[in-house]
Amino acid sequence: MFLNICLYLLVLSNFLLLGTARVVQMTKYTALQGFLLAILLFHFGHTVLTVAVLLIKGLVLPGLLWRTLKKMPSEALICPHRLVAIDVIAGMAGLAFAIWLDGRLGSDLTHNLFPELFLPLGLTTLFCGLILIIGRVKAITQVIGYLAAENGIFLLGMPLMTQGTTWFELALLLDVFVAVFVMGIAINRISDSFASMDVDHFRSLRD
Repeated sequence: MFLNICLYLLVLSNFLLLGTARVVQMTKYTALQGFLLAILLFHFGHTVLTVAVLLIKGLVLPGLLWRTLKKMPSEALICPHRLVAIDVIAGMAGLAFAIWLDGRLGSDLTHNLFPELFLPLGLTTLFCGLILIIGRVKAITQVIGYLAAENGIFLLGMPLMTQGTTWFELALLLDVFVAVFVMGIAINRISDSFASMDVDHFRSLRD
């Protein structure tokens, strides 16, 4: 029951990410996902990895994003509202596809590898991250989308950690930490050099 509540909160956080236009709120929902993943790991008995995920995904990465946000102009912290509705619809389509795929693969096959709801919700989290990367025009929101997509991949790999892949997941977390750290520096440099953080403006460049 407790496991299902965490999974439902996780999928809710995905739609909260897609349904808000404010980057500050998106950063908070990213931190929430990190805490939920840590709770799920603790449920599986991975105490050391739980602490690592709690620190990296729940505190350090959102902290880096928050630090970057404070140095950005206020207009860069709000996404166009027309994209929000499209993203939510796309997220609902992704959830429906994940549930359909889970049914097509067969309960015996998926439940031998994944606990109930893990596969569709992991795929949904991955899809929502990709939607943010593709659908949002702010560079900072694309970083958040990258984190959400990695959370989906991490959720899919969580049941397999009992097969000896814990160190691989730790390495993946460190890669994400370094990537977001570098991307945070890049965004900070961009915000210092340009008035706008909208990647759509690159389309107006000419030779």
